[in-house]
Amino acid sequence: MNDSPDLRPAIEFRNVSYRLNGADDRELLHNLNLEVQRGETLVLLGRSGSGKTTTLKLINHLLAPSDGELRVEARPIREWDVIRLRRMIGYVIQEVGLFPHFTVERNIGLVPTIENWPASRIAERVREMLKLVGLDPETATRYPRELSGGQRQRVGVARALAADPPILLMDEPFGALDPITRAELQHEFLELQKRLRKTVVFVTHDLREALLLGTRIALMEAGRLINVQTPEEFLNSREPLAAAYKNAFGAGA
Repeated sequence: MNDSPDLRPAIEFRNVSYRLNGADDRELLHNLNLEVQRGETLVLLGRSGSGKTTTLKLINHLLAPSDGELRVEARPIREWDVIRLRRMIGYVIQEVGLFPHFTVERNIGLVPTIENWPASRIAERVREMLKLVGLDPETATRYPRELSGGQRQRVGVARALAADPPILLMDEPFGALDPITRAELQHEFLELQKRLRKTVVFVTHDLREALLLGTRIALMEAGRLINVQTPEEFLNSREPLAAAYKNAFGAGA
Protein backbone atom coordinates (compact mmCIF):
# COMPACT_ATOMS: atom_id res chain seq x y z
CA MET A 1 0.00 0.00 0.00
CA ASN A 2 1.37 3.40 -0.98
CA ASP A 3 0.94 5.97 1.83
CA SER A 4 3.09 8.65 0.23
CA PRO A 5 1.38 12.02 -0.23
CA ASP A 6 0.00 12.96 -3.63
CA LEU A 7 2.34 15.69 -4.88
CA ARG A 8 0.36 16.44 -8.02
CA PRO A 9 -1.44 19.80 -8.14
CA ALA A 10 -5.00 19.82 -6.85
CA ILE A 11 -5.98 22.05 -9.79
CA GLU A 12 -4.09 22.56 -13.04
CA PHE A 13 -4.83 24.82 -16.01
CA ARG A 14 -3.01 23.90 -19.20
CA ASN A 15 -3.28 26.55 -21.93
CA VAL A 16 -6.91 27.22 -20.98
CA SER A 17 -8.89 29.88 -22.82
CA TYR A 18 -12.54 30.81 -22.49
CA ARG A 19 -14.57 32.71 -25.07
CA LEU A 20 -18.12 34.00 -25.07
CA ASN A 21 -19.83 32.56 -28.10
CA GLY A 22 -21.53 35.37 -29.94
CA ALA A 23 -21.13 37.96 -32.63
CA ASP A 24 -17.87 39.29 -31.18
CA ASP A 25 -16.59 35.89 -29.91
CA ARG A 26 -15.05 37.80 -27.00
CA GLU A 27 -12.21 36.08 -25.11
CA LEU A 28 -12.50 36.38 -21.33
CA LEU A 29 -9.53 34.18 -20.52
CA HIS A 30 -6.44 33.66 -22.67
CA ASN A 31 -4.01 30.74 -22.55
CA LEU A 32 -4.01 30.31 -18.77
CA ASN A 33 -1.29 28.08 -17.31
CA LEU A 34 -1.63 27.79 -13.56
CA GLU A 35 -1.20 25.19 -10.83
CA VAL A 36 -2.88 25.23 -7.42
CA GLN A 37 -1.03 23.10 -4.91
CA ARG A 38 -2.76 20.98 -2.28
CA GLY A 39 -3.37 22.83 0.96
CA GLU A 40 -2.44 26.28 -0.30
CA THR A 41 -4.50 29.47 -0.55
CA LEU A 42 -3.99 30.82 -4.04
CA VAL A 43 -5.38 34.33 -4.40
CA LEU A 44 -6.56 35.53 -7.81
CA LEU A 45 -5.94 39.28 -7.72
CA GLY A 46 -7.10 41.69 -10.38
CA ARG A 47 -9.48 44.44 -11.38
CA SER A 48 -13.03 43.86 -12.59
CA GLY A 49 -12.93 42.08 -15.94
CA SER A 50 -9.49 40.56 -15.38
CA GLY A 51 -10.79 36.97 -15.56
CA LYS A 52 -10.79 36.05 -11.86
CA THR A 53 -14.38 34.87 -11.52
CA THR A 54 -14.28 33.19 -14.93
CA THR A 55 -11.27 31.18 -13.72
CA LEU A 56 -13.16 30.21 -10.57
CA LYS A 57 -16.26 29.12 -12.47
CA LEU A 58 -14.18 26.89 -14.74
CA ILE A 59 -12.95 24.94 -11.72
CA ASN A 60 -16.42 23.80 -10.63
CA HIS A 61 -17.59 23.48 -14.24
CA LEU A 62 -20.08 26.32 -14.22
CA LEU A 63 -18.20 27.20 -17.41
CA ALA A 64 -16.32 24.89 -19.77
CA PRO A 65 -12.95 25.76 -21.36
CA SER A 66 -13.04 26.83 -25.00
CA ASP A 67 -9.47 25.58 -25.45
CA GLY A 68 -6.87 23.78 -23.38
CA GLU A 69 -7.24 21.35 -20.52
CA LEU A 70 -8.25 21.83 -16.90
CA ARG A 71 -7.51 19.10 -14.36
CA VAL A 72 -9.03 18.76 -10.90
CA GLU A 73 -7.47 16.18 -8.60
CA ALA A 74 -5.31 15.08 -11.56
CA ARG A 75 -8.37 14.20 -13.68
CA PRO A 76 -9.38 16.16 -16.80
CA ILE A 77 -12.53 18.07 -15.94
CA ARG A 78 -14.35 16.66 -18.96
CA GLU A 79 -14.05 13.20 -17.36
CA TRP A 80 -15.70 14.25 -14.10
CA ASP A 81 -19.35 13.68 -13.33
CA VAL A 82 -20.41 17.30 -12.79
CA ILE A 83 -22.50 16.54 -9.70
CA ARG A 84 -19.70 14.61 -8.01
CA LEU A 85 -17.23 17.35 -8.91
CA ARG A 86 -19.33 20.11 -7.37
CA ARG A 87 -20.00 18.15 -4.20
CA MET A 88 -16.26 17.93 -3.54
CA ILE A 89 -15.85 21.69 -3.98
CA GLY A 90 -17.13 24.21 -1.43
CA TYR A 91 -18.22 27.52 -2.95
CA VAL A 92 -18.50 30.81 -1.04
CA ILE A 93 -19.64 34.00 -2.77
CA GLN A 94 -20.04 37.61 -1.72
CA GLU A 95 -23.84 37.47 -1.70
CA VAL A 96 -23.64 34.27 0.42
CA GLY A 97 -26.50 32.61 -1.51
CA LEU A 98 -28.27 31.13 1.51
CA PHE A 99 -31.79 29.82 0.95
CA PRO A 100 -33.99 32.41 2.72
CA HIS A 101 -36.79 29.94 3.51
CA PHE A 102 -34.34 27.45 5.10
CA THR A 103 -33.14 27.74 8.68
CA VAL A 104 -29.41 28.03 9.29
CA GLU A 105 -29.39 24.35 10.20
CA ARG A 106 -31.00 23.33 6.90
CA ASN A 107 -28.69 25.61 4.92
CA ILE A 108 -25.55 24.15 6.50
CA GLY A 109 -26.83 20.58 6.22
CA LEU A 110 -27.87 20.90 2.58
CA VAL A 111 -25.08 18.93 0.90
CA PRO A 112 -24.89 16.25 3.63
CA THR A 113 -28.65 15.82 3.22
CA ILE A 114 -28.27 15.44 -0.55
CA GLU A 115 -25.50 12.91 0.15
CA ASN A 116 -27.97 10.94 2.31
CA TRP A 117 -26.12 11.31 5.58
CA PRO A 118 -28.12 10.02 8.59
CA ALA A 119 -30.09 12.76 10.36
CA SER A 120 -28.10 12.33 13.57
CA ARG A 121 -24.82 12.77 11.72
CA ILE A 122 -26.10 15.88 9.94
CA ALA A 123 -27.23 17.42 13.23
CA GLU A 124 -23.83 16.74 14.78
CA ARG A 125 -22.06 18.17 11.75
CA VAL A 126 -24.16 21.35 11.93
CA ARG A 127 -23.17 21.77 15.57
CA GLU A 128 -19.50 21.25 14.65
CA MET A 129 -19.69 23.78 11.83
CA LEU A 130 -21.39 26.44 13.93
CA LYS A 131 -18.65 26.08 16.54
CA LEU A 132 -15.97 26.11 13.85
CA VAL A 133 -17.12 29.46 12.42
CA GLY A 134 -17.79 31.03 15.81
CA LEU A 135 -21.59 31.04 15.90
CA ASP A 136 -23.80 30.24 18.89
CA PRO A 137 -25.64 26.89 18.70
CA GLU A 138 -29.00 28.68 18.96
CA THR A 139 -28.27 30.25 15.55
CA ALA A 140 -29.25 26.90 14.01
CA THR A 141 -32.98 27.63 14.28
CA ARG A 142 -32.83 31.15 12.87
CA TYR A 143 -33.40 32.27 9.27
CA PRO A 144 -30.89 34.23 7.15
CA ARG A 145 -33.01 37.41 7.39
CA GLU A 146 -32.55 37.32 11.17
CA LEU A 147 -28.75 37.40 10.93
CA SER A 148 -26.21 40.18 10.44
CA GLY A 149 -24.09 40.30 7.29
CA GLY A 150 -21.12 38.85 9.13
CA GLN A 151 -23.22 36.04 10.57
CA ARG A 152 -24.64 35.18 7.16
CA GLN A 153 -21.14 35.04 5.72
CA ARG A 154 -20.06 32.68 8.51
CA VAL A 155 -23.03 30.45 7.72
CA GLY A 156 -21.99 30.51 4.05
CA VAL A 157 -18.51 29.30 5.01
CA ALA A 158 -19.98 26.64 7.30
CA ARG A 159 -22.25 25.38 4.52
CA ALA A 160 -19.32 25.21 2.08
CA LEU A 161 -17.31 23.14 4.57
CA ALA A 162 -20.11 20.91 5.87
CA ALA A 163 -19.41 17.89 3.66
CA ASP A 164 -15.63 18.31 4.20
CA PRO A 165 -14.72 19.06 0.56
CA PRO A 166 -10.99 19.08 -0.26
CA ILE A 167 -11.31 22.25 -2.39
CA LEU A 168 -12.82 25.60 -1.44
CA LEU A 169 -13.60 28.39 -3.92
CA MET A 170 -14.18 31.87 -2.49
CA ASP A 171 -15.34 34.73 -4.71
CA GLU A 172 -14.95 38.11 -2.95
CA PRO A 173 -16.51 36.51 0.15
CA PHE A 174 -15.91 39.46 2.50
CA GLY A 175 -16.28 42.30 0.00
CA ALA A 176 -19.74 43.47 1.07
CA LEU A 177 -18.96 43.64 4.79
CA ASP A 178 -18.05 46.66 6.86
CA PRO A 179 -14.29 47.08 7.47
CA ILE A 180 -14.31 45.80 11.07
CA THR A 181 -16.36 42.68 10.31
CA ARG A 182 -14.28 42.06 7.19
CA ALA A 183 -11.04 42.20 9.19
CA GLU A 184 -12.49 39.83 11.79
CA LEU A 185 -13.51 37.29 9.16
CA GLN A 186 -10.18 37.52 7.36
CA HIS A 187 -8.34 36.61 10.55
CA GLU A 188 -10.86 33.88 11.36
CA PHE A 189 -10.31 32.46 7.87
CA LEU A 190 -6.56 32.34 8.50
CA GLU A 191 -7.10 30.39 11.71
CA LEU A 192 -9.51 28.02 9.97
CA GLN A 193 -7.06 27.37 7.17
CA LYS A 194 -4.26 26.58 9.63
CA ARG A 195 -6.48 23.87 11.10
CA LEU A 196 -8.15 22.51 7.95
CA ARG A 197 -5.48 22.92 5.25
CA LYS A 198 -8.00 23.00 2.42
CA THR A 199 -6.99 23.81 -1.14
CA VAL A 200 -8.40 27.32 -1.51
CA VAL A 201 -8.77 29.56 -4.56
CA PHE A 202 -9.69 33.03 -3.31
CA VAL A 203 -10.79 35.88 -5.59
CA THR A 204 -10.26 39.51 -4.58
CA HIS A 205 -9.40 42.91 -6.00
CA ASP A 206 -8.06 44.05 -2.61
CA LEU A 207 -4.26 43.90 -2.36
CA ARG A 208 -4.22 44.01 1.43
CA GLU A 209 -6.54 41.01 1.56
CA ALA A 210 -4.40 39.15 -0.97
CA LEU A 211 -1.21 39.82 0.98
CA LEU A 212 -2.81 38.73 4.25
CA LEU A 213 -4.53 35.55 3.10
CA GLY A 214 -2.58 34.23 0.14
CA THR A 215 0.09 31.56 0.10
CA ARG A 216 0.67 32.84 -3.44
CA ILE A 217 -0.87 35.65 -5.47
CA ALA A 218 -1.83 35.16 -9.13
CA LEU A 219 -2.03 38.62 -10.68
CA MET A 220 -4.46 38.86 -13.60
CA GLU A 221 -5.27 41.55 -16.15
CA ALA A 222 -7.62 41.50 -19.17
CA GLY A 223 -8.00 37.72 -19.08
CA ARG A 224 -4.28 37.01 -18.85
CA LEU A 225 -2.10 35.77 -16.03
CA ILE A 226 0.66 38.30 -15.38
CA ASN A 227 2.62 36.35 -12.76
CA VAL A 228 2.31 34.13 -9.69
CA GLN A 229 4.29 35.14 -6.61
CA THR A 230 4.42 34.80 -2.86
CA PRO A 231 3.26 37.90 -0.95
CA GLU A 232 6.90 38.74 -0.22
CA GLU A 233 7.86 38.43 -3.89
CA PHE A 234 4.86 40.56 -4.86
CA LEU A 235 5.93 43.35 -2.53
CA ASN A 236 9.40 43.31 -4.09
CA SER A 237 8.15 43.03 -7.67
CA ARG A 238 9.07 45.62 -10.30
CA GLU A 239 6.27 44.46 -12.62
CA PRO A 240 4.31 47.60 -13.65
CA LEU A 241 0.85 46.27 -12.74
CA ALA A 242 2.07 45.06 -9.35
CA ALA A 243 3.63 48.48 -8.76
CA ALA A 244 0.33 50.15 -9.65
CA TYR A 245 -1.47 48.00 -7.10
CA LYS A 246 1.08 48.78 -4.41
CA ASN A 247 0.81 52.49 -5.09
CA ALA A 248 -2.99 52.40 -5.04
CA PHE A 249 -3.08 50.56 -1.70
CA GLY A 250 -0.13 52.32 -0.13
CA ALA A 251 1.84 49.08 -0.01
CA GLY A 252 4.87 50.13 -2.01
CA ALA A 253 8.08 48.34 -1.16
